[in-house]
Formats: sequence, C-alpha cells, structure tokens
Amino acid sequence: MERHATNRYIRPIADYNREAFEPVHEQASADGRPLILDSGCGTGDSSRALARMYSDHLVIGVDRSADRLSRHREATPENCMLVRADLIDFWRLANQAGWQPVRHYLLYPNPEPKPRHLKRRFHAHPVFPDLAALGGVFESRSNWLIYLKELAIALQYHGRATTLRPLPETDPALTLFEQKYRASGQRLWQLRTDDLEILQ
Repeated sequence: MERHATNRYIRPIADYNREAFEPVHEQASADGRPLILDSGCGTGDSSRALARMYSDHLVIGVDRSADRLSRHREATPENCMLVRADLIDFWRLANQAGWQPVRHYLLYPNPEPKPRHLKRRFHAHPVFPDLAALGGVFESRSNWLIYLKELAIALQYHGRATTLRPLPETDPALTLFEQKYRASGQRLWQLRTDDLEILQ
C-alpha cells in the first residue's frame, strides 16, 4: 500500500476508455445533480436500483463487459447512465477530472478469491489511491468477510475510517449476488466509510 500511495500509476490510459469517459463526463458536468458511482455494476441492476432509491441524483454504472451490460431485465431510469469501461482507467480519469461522487458503491462480492491473486484485488492494485481520492461515502458488500477487512485496512491507510457490520436484513438487495446469498442463508457484510456528514 505504501509503495502504491507514494508512486503514481503511470500505465497509459487506453483510448477506448478515454472515448467512453468523455461523453459521460460531459453529461455529468452539465447535469448538476449529485453524483453516485456504481463501480463494477455488471448487468446494471444495482445502478437502476440506486437510481430509483436516489431519484434526485445522477447514477453512473461502470462495467468492462458489454455482454453483462446488455443483459438488462428492466428499463433504465432517466437519472441512470451505464458505460462500458475498464475501472482501472475510469477511476484515474474521474480523479483527474475532479469527480467527487457523494456515494461510491463497489458491490462485486468476491473478486480474485485465490490467495495467490491478492495483488489483483482493487485494494492491492496501484490504482487504489485514485479510488480513495474520489471521496464520497464508499460502500462495499460481500459474503466474504476477509476481503472486506482487507479493503477496510486499505481505506484506513488513505485516511478513510470505516464501519464493517452485517448487512441488515431490512436493507434491499442491490445485486443478484446478494439475492442469491440471502436465499442460501449466507451472511452478508457491509463496509462503509464513516463520512456521512458530507450528505447532511
């Protein structure tokens, strides 16, 4: 973490990610509503749910898979935009553009679960300082407690205090993963940064 925090990530940003980011940035800048970022949104179900929950916000869902984004089962609300892009580049572009989402969700529950793939997890990747710099209330959910504990350590290293607790049963499921794990009786966990005062 220290090495990533003190050394800027210099991999060139892919042209297709710039081309995906620019129109989204233009629309978000012109929109004027508070911004919510849903990173790794998959089919976009979570982004649509967030757009309905926060109807006076603009929700932007980002996923790298065109196939997943095409598998929508319902209409997309007018305050929701879905974009195909690599998060590694998208976060860097958003940080460079000065984005400050009021909320930021990372809901994919178990990325790279094998121990040998630790460095592939976002919190162990050199792009993580860009994610942390975006600010806002950051929330992640998973059935994998160790993963969220690792994420909490990385956020705290960047000055973001966190709360980690079981996800209340009364909270609606935002993803198909959450629905599946609840149906099978697995406990879900919620990690959230403790900066809710920005929303007051």
